[in-house]
Amino acid sequence: MGRQHSHSSISRSDTDPSLELECPFGRIDPLTRTDLREAVYELFFMTCRSSPGFGGSRGSLNYYPSSPASTGAGGEGSPKWGSSGMTVARSRIKKALGLNARRSSPMTTGMSSGSNSPGKARRPMTSAEIMRLQMRVTEQSDRRLRKTLMRTLVGQVGRKAETIILPLELLRQLKPSEFNDAQEYHQWQRRQLKILEAGLILYPSVPVDRHSPAAARLLEIIRASELKPIDTSKNSETMRNLCNAVVALVWRSSSGASTEVCHWADGYPLNVHLYLALLHSIFDLREDTVVLDEVDELIELMKKTWSTLGINKMIHNVCFAWLFFQRYLETGQIEPDLLCATLATLVEVASNAKKADRDANYVNLLSGALTVMQSWAEAKVLDYHECFDKETIASMENIVSLALSTTNIIGEDPLDNGASLVDDDGQAAMDPSVNRVDYYIRSSMRSAFAKILENGASHGDSVIVGINDDPSNILLQLAEETEELALVEKDLFSPVLRKWHQVPTAAAVVTIHSCFGIVLKQYLSKVTCLTNELVRVLQSAGKLEKLLVQMVVEDSADCEDGGKGVVREMVPYDVDSIVAGLLKTWIDERLRIGKECLSRAKETESWMPRSKNEPYAQSSMDLMKLAKVTVDEFFEIPVGARDDMVQDLADGLETIFQEYTTFVAACGNKQSYVPSLPPLTRCNQDSNLVRLWKRAAVRCSVGIGRSNGKDGITNMNHPRPSTSRGTQRLYIRLNTLHYVLAHLHALDKSLSFFSRSGPSPTGRHTAANRRLAPSHHLGLARSSVQSAIQYVSEVAAYRLIFLDSRHSFYDGLYVESVTDARIQPGLRILKQNLTLLVSILTDRAQPLTVKEVMKASFEAFLMVLLAGGSERAFARGDYESVVDDFRSLKRVFCTCGEGLVLEEVVNREAEVVEGIVALMALPTERLIEDFSIAACEASGLVGFGFCSGGSTDTAEGPKVPMPPTTGRWNRADPNTVLRVLCHRDDEMANEFLKRTFQLAKRR
Repeated sequence: MGRQHSHSSISRSDTDPSLELECPFGRIDPLTRTDLREAVYELFFMTCRSSPGFGGSRGSLNYYPSSPASTGAGGEGSPKWGSSGMTVARSRIKKALGLNARRSSPMTTGMSSGSNSPGKARRPMTSAEIMRLQMRVTEQSDRRLRKTLMRTLVGQVGRKAETIILPLELLRQLKPSEFNDAQEYHQWQRRQLKILEAGLILYPSVPVDRHSPAAARLLEIIRASELKPIDTSKNSETMRNLCNAVVALVWRSSSGASTEVCHWADGYPLNVHLYLALLHSIFDLREDTVVLDEVDELIELMKKTWSTLGINKMIHNVCFAWLFFQRYLETGQIEPDLLCATLATLVEVASNAKKADRDANYVNLLSGALTVMQSWAEAKVLDYHECFDKETIASMENIVSLALSTTNIIGEDPLDNGASLVDDDGQAAMDPSVNRVDYYIRSSMRSAFAKILENGASHGDSVIVGINDDPSNILLQLAEETEELALVEKDLFSPVLRKWHQVPTAAAVVTIHSCFGIVLKQYLSKVTCLTNELVRVLQSAGKLEKLLVQMVVEDSADCEDGGKGVVREMVPYDVDSIVAGLLKTWIDERLRIGKECLSRAKETESWMPRSKNEPYAQSSMDLMKLAKVTVDEFFEIPVGARDDMVQDLADGLETIFQEYTTFVAACGNKQSYVPSLPPLTRCNQDSNLVRLWKRAAVRCSVGIGRSNGKDGITNMNHPRPSTSRGTQRLYIRLNTLHYVLAHLHALDKSLSFFSRSGPSPTGRHTAANRRLAPSHHLGLARSSVQSAIQYVSEVAAYRLIFLDSRHSFYDGLYVESVTDARIQPGLRILKQNLTLLVSILTDRAQPLTVKEVMKASFEAFLMVLLAGGSERAFARGDYESVVDDFRSLKRVFCTCGEGLVLEEVVNREAEVVEGIVALMALPTERLIEDFSIAACEASGLVGFGFCSGGSTDTAEGPKVPMPPTTGRWNRADPNTVLRVLCHRDDEMANEFLKRTFQLAKRR
């Protein structure tokens, strides 16, 4: 490793954001790096207190106060510790990691002073001196620590470090007087308490309940120390509570059994952060890429902290690998030996990762570190054309090795939490069957090719240019730069990658061959005919393809199949069939435009007619115009043998038409306009006086409604149509559907004609070529439109009758009295509504819609008779009036327009209504008898002694069952007959309903 000034790494990290690396183990709030470093130095010193240089070779801890003249680390006042200094031999660790020795002599006292006095002798520094220097600990802090440990552990040198709660001991012994000022003491005390909080509350080794008495007491003391120092004197109640709380927490175990280790610094990730702060001391402060030659002895001393920190060999190896990797990045990636050390350490990490006895903390540590390493390394190798060049190619091998090592370890980890990458095909990157280097090659080649496109091949912003621009020259230069890219890959990168990949050049060439093919297809997608420029582009593409195929064959000559397998991956550009591909692309583009037109219609269509002469939705005209132009232009393209493409075009158009039809037909449901059926009741037998009063009230209300036409209430002598705007929009939907249906017939004929005969050599169709095949391409679309027409017609009819005409028809007919609420006023409004309907609808749409209005009118008429509620009652004598009204209703549709609905159709639809109206003429006794028989037959009771001879009750009670309401009114339907009885205004019907079903009286 070459010596580099430490400040260089700072400047590089400040200018290069990619060097900023987030710690994979998270942050330890609220501890800073300085807090962690000072805390772990205290722990390190405490665990090494019996080692030479720390407390004397005989195991005693000696305290040597420095002279007042001592000023710096290792000056005249430096302690003369037990060891006489270190004699550094060849480092075993550096040799194993591939790190070279950098100093000819060991570190000596006075080497960090501001000036070196020539007359003073120097000696090798002890481990304690080196660590104090490396950990940036002042002599004052070091003396204070030695003094405290000497006071605390006198007579307890043999006490195990893992049984000592160091922060608590320091808080007990150190007093404010031993610090320069109160603020320094407060900061020191806060650090000790924050260490206890982090180790016992925030990141405990053994899970802790924060609401437990000990934890709550500790947190209370820590919060109290934020404003001022707590009293740590011997008789302090706060100190006594602190000791009790800490002791209660540190001696816990996960199993509840007694333990010989106190847990205050071994919780993850606190222990890892502390240990990493300690490990950083192996790097020379003067040269931040250099590992101290004394690393072997320092590491041996650091191992003494393992029992307290909960560190083992496996965790140490992961931390060691991360240490070198982090330092490599922090120092600007200028020292390859650091990356080699990372790789060497990962060999042992890989061996440890296969072991089955791994705890959860180790798995989290391993996963976090390897994921960051893998992500960083793969970000480099996935775009190595951008990250490496002739000057930096030497480091590429190590980075590829790092990516593969971390990927392999993650792949072998059965407890992995899903941190692996995923390739473009959606396959897991840690799948052993996936050749990662092949993946790197292909990814980098795609990125390099994409950058050529971003630069516009030095001629424009993009190969994908406007329709009016000519990108032929761009394609020609793109072919040249693609060739250069392939040669650079072969000469510069393939020699490095061949260590892991048998045919790296072939893999790269296959990738850029595919990339250029994609761009070529994009270029051809904008070409509608063969031109000289297109020929030049195709010739250039053919030349490039030959060169790339030759490179693949040469690189894979040693393969078992001679490279045939790799060559098969190269999809030929196939210039001979390009015109057919262009035609297919053209079809796709036109269908895309059609879908955009459909989407725009869904967002903006208001169902307002364009004009009186064109009473259709604007969207339908736009869509059908686009379809017609598409079909016409399709057959103008001079290509033969395209029957399959005709079907593709037809299928695409048909899908659009079907979706548009669904959009047009999305107008609600006819049943939503039908009033709900009122409950069955029996008629009241009102007195003559009450009847006269109700009749007078109805006349008064009708008179008021007819006389106040100026206020917006309909004048029955001069009625206005009551068709709402919503219903009129449904008429426009119907016009639109018929408009689409008519054009579908024309389009189908065109498709069928041209699909059976290609263009003649003269450009004209002969008589033989004009044989017209049956229209079949758009059959499903036509069927969908016809179904939609039927559906929308029904919805429009029911809306017109049950919503728009409700006040004059369903709500007004026969209310309170048949005589005073006949159908004539409603028919006048109905005629006006039909007149408006005919004036809006096109000729094709009128017959079906008028028929559906008729059916809805008949349905409403039946509901007035059978489900009219408490406001309607019919006597047998009302039959003639009802029959006469229904004849008038029929006559309206028989005379509507010029035979829009044939009379025989009207009569056929009226048969059910007339059959039910006929029931009103029957005597009540006959109705009761017919109902009883029909109800029993419907329920299957006939033949078992029920409902025989018209008898409706016995000693046991009624025998006639209540028939269900089907809604399908019919003379033979028992529920229909029952409803006629419910509306029959006589005493016999009233008594029958009361006795048989206990129906309530009307109110």
